[in-house]
Amino acid sequence: MLIYILEDDDNIRELETYALQNSGYETQGFAEPKYFHTAIQKQLPDLILLDMMLPDEDGLTVLQSLKSHTETSMIPIIIVSAKSTEIDTVKGLDSGADDYICKPFGVMELLSRIKARLRNAVNEDSYSCHNIVLSSLNRTVTSDNQQIELTYKEFELLKLFLSRPGVVYTREVLMQRIWGYTCENSVRTLDVHINSLRRKLKEKGALIVTVRNVGYKLKKGD
Repeated sequence: MLIYILEDDDNIRELETYALQNSGYETQGFAEPKYFHTAIQKQLPDLILLDMMLPDEDGLTVLQSLKSHTETSMIPIIIVSAKSTEIDTVKGLDSGADDYICKPFGVMELLSRIKARLRNAVNEDSYSCHNIVLSSLNRTVTSDNQQIELTYKEFELLKLFLSRPGVVYTREVLMQRIWGYTCENSVRTLDVHINSLRRKLKEKGALIVTVRNVGYKLKKGD
């Protein structure tokens, strides 16, 4: 799993990076928000560690921006900050942070909280809309109680659509989330998989709507 670290203190960022990489995570560290914003447009992480006191843009503003955009709103965010008053913690959590850790922190506690948040993020077992039911645990899909056989990529696409009906996903975001990359030639790959998924869902395939010049969405249920 990929974790982004937005932290302007070099020593702390290096400590977090070292601990995470030793625990098997891939990391990217950023000392300034502008570099972080550039990276997140190219690839979405599985979790973000976010400092509050940053150059040019404070962490709370970064947090609120991430939570206000569809593509990044579901990424777990843990604040790691020297601002340790109760009001600071409440403000961070109320703004959308999933957890708040005060500096100085213990590395083992940090890793434990990261693991807990990632478990919560991946342990969603069942999704349902329009009588389409998807089970992440059993890797099964049914439509009107009839089982549908999907490829791995088709399954992941449908899971993403079912997790947030009505939300429009750009082609770039879909490629990043499902394939882990995006490029000029990737549009054709995505469109082929979408068309195949629609065929397998039969009449319910029409629920996956093309949003012209943007991407795709699943119609909201009644």
